[in-house]
Amino acid sequence: MSQPLRVVSLLSSSTEIVAALGCTDWLVGRSHECDFPAEVSALPVCSRPRLDPSASSREIDAQVKSLLADQLSIYEVDGPRLASLKPDVILTQTLCEVCAVSDKDVLEALGAEALAGTRLVSLKPTCLAETWEDIQTVADALGVTARGVEVGRGLRQRADDLRQRVAGRTQPRVACIEWLSPLMSAGNWVPELVEAAGGVSVVGEAGRHSPWLSWEELLASDPEVMVLMPCGFDLERTCDEAQTMLADPCWTELRAVRDGRVYAVDGNQYFNRPGPMLVESAEMLAVIFHEPEMKAGIGWHKLL
Repeated sequence: MSQPLRVVSLLSSSTEIVAALGCTDWLVGRSHECDFPAEVSALPVCSRPRLDPSASSREIDAQVKSLLADQLSIYEVDGPRLASLKPDVILTQTLCEVCAVSDKDVLEALGAEALAGTRLVSLKPTCLAETWEDIQTVADALGVTARGVEVGRGLRQRADDLRQRVAGRTQPRVACIEWLSPLMSAGNWVPELVEAAGGVSVVGEAGRHSPWLSWEELLASDPEVMVLMPCGFDLERTCDEAQTMLADPCWTELRAVRDGRVYAVDGNQYFNRPGPMLVESAEMLAVIFHEPEMKAGIGWHKLL
């Protein structure tokens, strides 16, 4: 192991990556969303949202669109606190300005001069391969390159083992929903998780940002299984927010609804974070797809 560095992670998934690399005790600060492993909750918080995360899906969508229309970031970085931590490395992202603190937010809060001597590492994974590459990027930045190779190899092997276990089974048509009101299908790495779990993704495209979805498009995709995984929502909140979909007149026309194969998952802890937990997310989907007699498990619940 190399000499410990002072690391601030402003991204939930990068915090989990640091932990997987065995460097949790190197963390000296975190974002308001970083919550795993549990011990990071004691770290200084260096960011906050400019919207109300407890609002409904529709209200959050309106707040996001209003902030973006005013050319404001969704998140605010506590520049003085971040500077006081004297980090050697700051981990952030450039994938989605709505989902998490970005490198732009950090630069605006601190300025280039204050960042002198600090390595700013921005992650931008859009698929599984890039997620594994980002694990290595973080490992290299922390000086634990060999550990990164080991962790990445282990995750790839688990994903390959899952594909082999489900090979030859009937592949259900699956719609993964990343936002409930308005509807958004899950893109980026989620279609790959569906494939690894032995399903066929009928909405969203691997390696591309999650697109908005109309009820007509969802009906036309004719999913046999539907998995609700709204970004940033835990399992309990997803189950509560699902009531907005149940109220739509198109709801009962969906095959997955008629067949009783609609599931809620903890998207915040699993599917939304491009890090080590994505393999567990795929393993969760495999149970949902191929063991329909199961009603619930860690991180998921059968709605119908």
